[in-house]
Amino acid sequence: MTTAAERTTAISNGRPPPRLDLQPNLQSTPSRGTLLDGGWWPRSTDPIAELPGLVLAIDHLRGPVNRLVLSAHGWDSKPRRLRVADRVLRLGYFTSQPINLVTALCDNGDRVDLLVVAPGTEPGTADAALTLAATTGNLVHAQHILGHLSTLPHPAPADTGHDVWEDDGGPLAATPAPFLTDVRRTMAAAS
Repeated sequence: MTTAAERTTAISNGRPPPRLDLQPNLQSTPSRGTLLDGGWWPRSTDPIAELPGLVLAIDHLRGPVNRLVLSAHGWDSKPRRLRVADRVLRLGYFTSQPINLVTALCDNGDRVDLLVVAPGTEPGTADAALTLAATTGNLVHAQHILGHLSTLPHPAPADTGHDVWEDDGGPLAATPAPFLTDVRRTMAAAS
């Protein structure tokens, strides 16, 4: 049953731009030789706060979005309509939609499928997931991206030239940049 709160049109206030990584060719033509068009890392699970920035970014690249398909799980609320840029979008929440996938349907018939990285995800892991989702030729489904990343080899800690002790207050792991390079190299070899 739809509640009165879900039938109202939500209006968002301004927020920082979305953390979004899209395939390089997304601006010109959609790529259907891949499962995802990119990835999005929202800052919260509040759809009213997070979705407008995403919609405006997709509008800029693919034309106006008229509908979003979201998972029925994982969101703080489920408004059915959202006002963005002087228009009202329809939002659909489905139990069959994976929790880590959002689909944007555009006025011109284009469809944009994006990995949704959970807001609390560690930054290095989130960056690697966004990179993999935006890699042309990626054939890993959204719901398997994080699991796939855990199977890739992790780089050894960087040699700092001095002994590193577990209790010296610093992290033992290397910076995430080499890991992202490994993700890109692995995906390039697979295509």
